[in-house]
Amino acid sequence: MLKIVKTSIAIATASLIYAGNAQADINDALQNICTIVKADDKGELRRKMRRVQSDYNLKLKDYYTGVSCGGNSLIRTAMLNNSEETGTLMIKKMPRGDLKAPEKDGKTVLVWASENGLGTSPIVTALNDRI
Repeated sequence: MLKIVKTSIAIATASLIYAGNAQADINDALQNICTIVKADDKGELRRKMRRVQSDYNLKLKDYYTGVSCGGNSLIRTAMLNNSEETGTLMIKKMPRGDLKAPEKDGKTVLVWASENGLGTSPIVTALNDRI
């Protein structure tokens, strides 16, 4: 009987240690998302979004506002780097209401784009079509 109790405690302890190491922080999972957007790697961005959704049960709308690439949001970063494929993918994945909402600086993506001379960007066209 004592052997069974000791074995159960050992297994429980080992599983807790393993589970603690297996759980990575969401910040680690999103660490290179800015690089992916800048490189316009749509496939890698799609894989990253799927991985975050399966591991943390979060969709793009849940972490979009928390990610900043040099002070800009992900869609703004895509516009600045002419990353058309990743920019349009993010626009398709975001809810319309979130796309219309002002960002941290109080400006919507459309207002910001027109102020920065990016009004003719294909990403802005996709954004206008979506809104």
